[in-house]
Amino acid sequence: MVLRFVVQEHTTPEGVHWDLMLEQDGVLATFRLEHEPAYCLTHEVRAEKIFDHPTRFLAYEGPVQKGTGKVRIADSGVYRPCDPREDSLTLELNGSVLKGRFALIRLNDPEWRFRPTGIWP
Repeated sequence: MVLRFVVQEHTTPEGVHWDLMLEQDGVLATFRLEHEPAYCLTHEVRAEKIFDHPTRFLAYEGPVQKGTGKVRIADSGVYRPCDPREDSLTLELNGSVLKGRFALIRLNDPEWRFRPTGIWP
């Protein structure tokens, strides 16, 4: 099954982070990343599981949180989940930046790791 994903650059008064949003069961499972998509191509990064977002965020850019922040799309595309487990999920991502196989690995709630695992087949 092919699903959609987006990475939004989220600027707040406290700084910048990136939200990886994965389409799942009618919502976007969302992970806050400390680094931009290009960095994630070659590095493992911390990922914090945050609340699910509505699917409208697949295409949304603009103000959020009652005007205290803003988002812009840093990457988007489709993905295929591979070998889902309770504590990990392998993804084949095909975006404009993130291309290839990546893993989300749960350390403890809400802390995860996001890392590249291989090259797009």
